[in-house]
Amino acid sequence: MHQQTNVDLLPYNTFGISVTGKSMARVTTTQELQALGKAGKLSSDKVFILGGGSNVLFTQDYDGLIVKIEILGREVVSENDDAVLLKVGAGENWHSTVQFCVTHNWGGVENLSLIPGTVGAAPMQNIGAYGVEIKEVIHEVEAIDRSNGTVRLFSNRECEFGYRDSIFKQQEKNRYVISSVTLRLTKKNHHVNVSYGAIQDTLQALGHASPTIQAISEAVIHIRRSKLPDPAVIGNAGSFFKNPTLNAKSFEHLKEKFKNIPSYPTNDGAVKVPAAWLIEQCGWKGKTFDQIGVHQHQALVLVNYGGGKGDDIWQLAMKIQQSVREKFDVLLQPEVNIL
Repeated sequence: MHQQTNVDLLPYNTFGISVTGKSMARVTTTQELQALGKAGKLSSDKVFILGGGSNVLFTQDYDGLIVKIEILGREVVSENDDAVLLKVGAGENWHSTVQFCVTHNWGGVENLSLIPGTVGAAPMQNIGAYGVEIKEVIHEVEAIDRSNGTVRLFSNRECEFGYRDSIFKQQEKNRYVISSVTLRLTKKNHHVNVSYGAIQDTLQALGHASPTIQAISEAVIHIRRSKLPDPAVIGNAGSFFKNPTLNAKSFEHLKEKFKNIPSYPTNDGAVKVPAAWLIEQCGWKGKTFDQIGVHQHQALVLVNYGGGKGDDIWQLAMKIQQSVREKFDVLLQPEVNIL
């Protein structure tokens, strides 16, 4: 285990915010993570678990221990003619893992291509894109109890997945650190999903006659690159806010005032409204304020053009939140962790 003090966190967050972490432990094995738990190093309030840094906004220096999860490895734990169980270390890059699956013609995660971050962070907020959520392919999540270092396995049901949500953000928040994730992927008769967004049109534009998982992955990558800024070029954490979900009555009331409001029905009878549309209607899209702003092509993405402060980005987020609340009576919830 590699430990450091007074660490500049700029390379460890995709917003590109330069703040100082008091100490950092870079964990490369489950055993190292367990050892920290057994030694009582993970139970303090001043401990932050860091993966790829793609879902965090540092608004100030962090006066505590940052545990950087760098547990790698991909292992087929079982398979039959129809499916494969793939166990993946929490520190593996998520997009690289998706490409690994697509290359092996294992289906289920192709719509989640190019989502930034690590595998361990994926089940925490039940990442999703283009009509697919990771809960659909998770078989099991291995996690370490922060209070004593013991290992617990969570089944898909026990993870209690919701929209950008899980037990790890609710009842068991700050109790466990995810060490690996086991995915159940199809080997044949893939259930492809091309109904969301511009996937179908993009497949045609790219010359794909049939929606294979390889073609869908390519289409999703093409769409995301055309709409979203590369964090290596412009600091950002992807979607800053969740898409709000309204009950049917509230949505109908809103639609009476705003006839052209876009929406997507959910499985439980509610209605999801694109946060990007709400923000754009409030006039924020493309606005810049010194070194920070709202991306010109995607109103859901707040950006740091270089040298911006985390607290300034957070102040901008709260102003956007307030304006949407005033215009639509809808409260936007941040998808990003604010520290």
